[in-house]
Amino acid sequence: MERKSWVITEIINDIRKVFQVIHEHSKKSKRETGLTGPQLWAIKLIGELSSVRVSDLAAKMYIQPATVVGILNRLELQGLIQRIRTNQDRRVVKIELTDAGKEILAKAPRVAQHLLVTRLEVLPLTKLRGISASLDELVHILGAQEIPPKLILSPESNRPAEQGNRGKSR
Repeated sequence: MERKSWVITEIINDIRKVFQVIHEHSKKSKRETGLTGPQLWAIKLIGELSSVRVSDLAAKMYIQPATVVGILNRLELQGLIQRIRTNQDRRVVKIELTDAGKEILAKAPRVAQHLLVTRLEVLPLTKLRGISASLDELVHILGAQEIPPKLILSPESNRPAEQGNRGKSR
């Protein structure tokens, strides 16, 4: 029984560490840029991609396009991004940083979500499935299956599309 207690302690401590890192990154980004973690992550990705469609940005952030639109609306109100219609197809809108957005990007700290995604993307699928199954079990332990996932330390909700829960065992 003592071993089980030790393992549970390790799990709880690891969860605490994850929350600490995310919280510290978020506080630092808010303090240094005035932006939330998801807003800063969007700015960083737009800067990396230089000009990007909303759907492509959503895919890179692993969130729904509607969620990205909310983030982009707030960034546009702050004058940090601009939406540009392409000449080839006026229905296609690309997102670019303004000069003010580029200034923020130049002084911006790392973003926890970006770090997490880039490190997860290099893991083999078998390892990703194991992490997913373990986290799914934690969600069930906490009875949180029906709670819509919010972006980390943000009021933005990322409601999955109907196919978004495919592959979940429960």
